[in-house]
Amino acid sequence: MPCLNKEMVKYIEDNILPHYEKNDKGHGLSHIEYVTERCFKFAKQFSDINIDLLYAIASFHDIAHHIDKSRHEILSAEIFYKDEEMKRFFTEEERLIIKQAIEDHRASAESEPRSIYGKIISSADRSTDVEDFLRRTHAYTLKHFKGISESEIIERGYTHTKEKYGAKGYAKHYVEDEEYNAFRNKINEIINDRALFEKTYKGINGIR
Repeated sequence: MPCLNKEMVKYIEDNILPHYEKNDKGHGLSHIEYVTERCFKFAKQFSDINIDLLYAIASFHDIAHHIDKSRHEILSAEIFYKDEEMKRFFTEEERLIIKQAIEDHRASAESEPRSIYGKIISSADRSTDVEDFLRRTHAYTLKHFKGISESEIIERGYTHTKEKYGAKGYAKHYVEDEEYNAFRNKINEIINDRALFEKTYKGINGIR
């Protein structure tokens, strides 16, 4: 981990990260660790990046996912901005940058992120592992679509995957990322073969 404000890190670790236990597995603490690591990796592509800002953005970006998935980016940004402790670590200008980056991180956002910080968190939030993505998709479906049949579960997984990562998918990327490019190539192979998708989805999620 880069050299960060230790006091800020301790506050976030003690008071913010525990909230991720309330989220589904796909948006839990392991996801935050993954996104944070990728943020630090991408920061090296740019000059004058404040690593403390990136850490705060990554730490807060999905905190409200369990409250309302459809508006989680707005709610997460509000939780950050209303956190009085954050005023100890960031100026008002920096807090606004963090707030906007959290608001802009969502893959389905129609507008491009307003700052380089928004572009980094948005890119870092993308999957680079097919198995992990399909497991997260399955976990989310089981939690939020109770009572649907096995075929409906698989169909939802296929539709979601195609809408997000297909040729006309809404997921955007703003930094150089060889891992993501390889992921897109691999995921499109199974998107373009419905039978292969079903076989892969079942195998990864233990469906017989």
